Amino acid sequence: MVLNPVISKLAGKLVVLASASPRRLEILSNAGLRFEVVPSWFKETLDKGLFKAPHEYAVETAKQKALEVARRMPFKHLKTPDIVIGADTIVTVDGMILEKPVDKDDAYRMLSSLSGKEHSVFTGVAIVLCHEKENEEVDYQLIEFYEETKVKFADLSDDMLWEYINSGEPMDKAGGYGIQALGGMLVEYVYGDFLNVVGFPLNHFCKQLDRIYNRCTSSSDQQTESIRPSHNGTHATSALTQPPPKLSAQSSHSPSSPAKHNPTSGSRPNSSAASLHEVDRNGSANEADGSCCTLVNSLSKHTEDREANLRDSENTLPLMTSRGQVIELNVTEQEDSEPKKEDLQQIVDLMDGFKASKALFTASKMCVFDLLQSRPGLDAAQVAQEIKASVKGTQCLLEACVSLGLLRSKERPCKKPVFENTNLASCFLLTDAPCSLRGYIQHCNDTVWPLFSHLESAVWEGANQREKAFGKTSTDMFQDTFHKRQEVQLRFMNAMHSIAKVTGQAVATAFDLSRFKTACDLGGCTGAMAYEFTKAHPGLSVTVFDLPAVVEMSEHFHPLHTDNRMSFVGGDFFKDELPKADLYVLARILHDWPDEKVHILLSKIADACSPGCGLLLSEIFLDEDRGGPRRGLLQALSMSEGSQRSATEYGLLLKSHGFTTVHVRHTDSLLDAILCIKA
Repeated sequence: MVLNPVISKLAGKLVVLASASPRRLEILSNAGLRFEVVPSWFKETLDKGLFKAPHEYAVETAKQKALEVARRMPFKHLKTPDIVIGADTIVTVDGMILEKPVDKDDAYRMLSSLSGKEHSVFTGVAIVLCHEKENEEVDYQLIEFYEETKVKFADLSDDMLWEYINSGEPMDKAGGYGIQALGGMLVEYVYGDFLNVVGFPLNHFCKQLDRIYNRCTSSSDQQTESIRPSHNGTHATSALTQPPPKLSAQSSHSPSSPAKHNPTSGSRPNSSAASLHEVDRNGSANEADGSCCTLVNSLSKHTEDREANLRDSENTLPLMTSRGQVIELNVTEQEDSEPKKEDLQQIVDLMDGFKASKALFTASKMCVFDLLQSRPGLDAAQVAQEIKASVKGTQCLLEACVSLGLLRSKERPCKKPVFENTNLASCFLLTDAPCSLRGYIQHCNDTVWPLFSHLESAVWEGANQREKAFGKTSTDMFQDTFHKRQEVQLRFMNAMHSIAKVTGQAVATAFDLSRFKTACDLGGCTGAMAYEFTKAHPGLSVTVFDLPAVVEMSEHFHPLHTDNRMSFVGGDFFKDELPKADLYVLARILHDWPDEKVHILLSKIADACSPGCGLLLSEIFLDEDRGGPRRGLLQALSMSEGSQRSATEYGLLLKSHGFTTVHVRHTDSLLDAILCIKA
């Protein structure tokens, strides 16, 4: 039995998965279910000691996850789902419930307890059915079940355990292992549903949907109570007419074969029957008489009637894409429903935005702008010969750059048009231009573009995708960039150098810094930002403090910085003593680091500062309502370990380390600035 026979029954319904687990998402997507992902905010802090059996804990957690999303969406997302699916997977051994490890030592404790033993994997599943009423209240029906799978680990040595733990795989998985990946090497056998161990009992879930939609008859002579949330967060009951149950007592149990082999002749691990619940005022669930399928059929009819009414009233209907996104399709053909031209153009511009970026990156990488600066007036064939590319491809690239305002095309009588740079290209795209962004453009092409090619995975997982993009972890990339390949290191430094040259003047002149005599630019890279500070403030000397490898390579950029008021010191600002200064500068540093690292760095700066010393922080400041600027919010999608913050959030962060905000400047450049004083 597969999901396909019931998939048509879910068409047009808003199905929501209340989980950010990439494994559950993959299992359900592969089964053909269309859904939206809305991770639950429910904090998994239930007291395990209150539950008689482990599966009850998993089911209750799944229920709370699903109900939290079902209640939140009408108010926060302004849409009511039809079905919300919640799930929670736990591992149990020797009477202990094992969830996700909190650190490597916890992972070792878990895996050691599983070594050489058979354990159980329980996944509790809750399905919440949302019934939107005419008075805008919502009734909820709850169906819940669980699946148990037996898993036997081999006898594992400490070396094997630590090798697995150091791979990083155990840290986000119940019981500290992922059977579908490296963790499979720890397993001797599996008895029951393999996907249940991965994170979702697809077979049992499909059977529940089959009962709900394909094996029930309709009637209208039985009533079952449902619940709706009131404004104070409690629940009031209301009655829905329901048909009588038609399921046999054994319909929720099905045999399963072992995934590897069955070591004993014992019975199959248990899987519970699905049960219908009403939710009381305290949020707990009580089993009610009646069948889960009859309730859903009643809801189904209500939903179909509602959609028919929407069609009659010429409203919009939700459709689902294969990735679970909800889109609104206008089903009317009235003339006043035609989109505005400017709205359509805005969407088209967004759709084509990645093409424009790649055209810019490609032309820059092929040195088209440098070529046309030194030899303006070349035609496409001449440019193609110089950059060693096809004439057709070069022609298309040059014409695209004209449409983007980067090049001009000049027509000639009876001759092919020729091309030259616009002022925009001459200002920002030439290698030797004072405000050149070419180094940063190359960084975007070589590093940022591959990361954003995996944006869907980044959003699902909430983590950067360096391993998928480059075959290396973040740590590996850092080591590669700063300690191994000089070419890669110089490319990164050139990117930071070019963006610092463009933004440095606005940051350096944002405040009157005449009270300070010495400054230290932490993570100052090539010294481009520090150089702008010495130009803007003649009485200020600046020390650039960065990793020793960076300082060593900075000499490639020193010809621009002949001022003897600049110096370079090598060190790690997380580990080493900071140079003494009246003013510390942090430009484009904090947004890249996790909170714990940010607090370590700010604590070190605070310890180095005496009262009256300053801290100048420069970042992209988000609007207070987090509605912009676009560049900061898009940058956050790279899913670095750090955070984008507003000026208020940065001010509070600095205040927690003893700094008082004196001034905030929103510059006309790419970076904003805050000046704080140590109290």
